[in-house]
Amino acid sequence: MKLFYAPGACSIGIHVLLEEVGKPYEAKPVALRSGEQMTPEYIAINPKSKVPTLVRDDDTVVTEFPAIAYYIGRAFAEAKLFPADLDAQVKVMETMEYIAATVHMQGFTRIFRPTNFNADPAKEDEVKAAGLAIAEKGLATLDKQLGDKTWVAGEFSIADAALFFVEFWYASRLGKTLPANLARHWAALNARPSVQKVLKDEGFAA
Repeated sequence: MKLFYAPGACSIGIHVLLEEVGKPYEAKPVALRSGEQMTPEYIAINPKSKVPTLVRDDDTVVTEFPAIAYYIGRAFAEAKLFPADLDAQVKVMETMEYIAATVHMQGFTRIFRPTNFNADPAKEDEVKAAGLAIAEKGLATLDKQLGDKTWVAGEFSIADAALFFVEFWYASRLGKTLPANLARHWAALNARPSVQKVLKDEGFAA
């Protein structure tokens, strides 16, 4: 397998899942700031010009965080990253979709890429503030949902890898304090060897 990722992007969650699986894979960084995702070579792999992109061993391609995470969880069942219980499966998918569609795309994208929402430089701070409000509402919702549990749906799952990347953005990139339950979740994640290795490999830890 080959993972195309950008350091610190949402692809960091997929990077963690591949480490959890423990199967051979190649991690290929994509320089988003220099526009590598817009080159003909990358578009030939993923016409959406985004990360993450997973190229499977048969050279077929999977894109979009929830789809890649679901594939990993189901294809490598021995890693137990996708629960067997139906209600737990629903909770995993519900959480992951909310993170991807709302907290990430509506919240953090406004913070990190305000020009995607308004090209007027004078509106940048307003767009970022709106994004932060959406992100913080989302994190508060996720914090309440997590409650006193260690992981989203019993055992560590693909949903926890999705929660990881928004916690990483909020705590590490923005330097803000996570709500109490998410802070506990973040600490539990950082104790996992997979997370420690990925943070090191992507340049965020010594």
